[in-house]
Amino acid sequence: MRDSEGFDQWADKYDDHVREGEREGGYPFAGYGEVHERIFRRVTAKKNAAVLDLGFGTGTLTARLYDAGCEVYGQDFSKKMLEAAAAKMPGAKLYLGDLKDGLAGPLRGLTFDFIIATYALHHLTDPQKAALLRELRGRLREGGAILVGDVSFPDAAAREACRIAAGDEWDTDEYYAAFDGLARELPGLRFERVSLCAGIMTLGK
Repeated sequence: MRDSEGFDQWADKYDDHVREGEREGGYPFAGYGEVHERIFRRVTAKKNAAVLDLGFGTGTLTARLYDAGCEVYGQDFSKKMLEAAAAKMPGAKLYLGDLKDGLAGPLRGLTFDFIIATYALHHLTDPQKAALLRELRGRLREGGAILVGDVSFPDAAAREACRIAAGDEWDTDEYYAAFDGLARELPGLRFERVSLCAGIMTLGK
């Protein structure tokens, strides 16, 4: 697992690395682009939506939402990735902060139509994920939704099958969600499988 310094060092090559991994079609980036596309369509179905992106990285998805007219807020723990994203979105309100510590101060009193997190929450343990999602649910406007696109699975058996298939490529320092376990902690949570190792979890207001 990379810390904020590791992501700072990775920032310049991150997008190329992801594209290469997605072309190969295996763990961990199979379905990466489709995850982004489905979340993009969900969010932009509401005109001028206020969106909070947690762990936005270089802004690959966030910049598309910004260009589509969304009011964009964001939090990331990598200063260099934040700088790369800010260059694409000069009017966005982006803040430095580690999700393990919750929302950055300026975001705590705000509400949003959508809160999204793509390929970011696997840095949190399942109890940390559940606690954060409960906190974020309180930051949604009426009818809003949290959309989490990540390496994730319908259940532990599917996760184990992917781990075996990935072999030595499997990252043992990351915490990939099994939906059935999180759903017990978060009533109303839904899961949409996108690929062998990717899915979108949705939690509404």
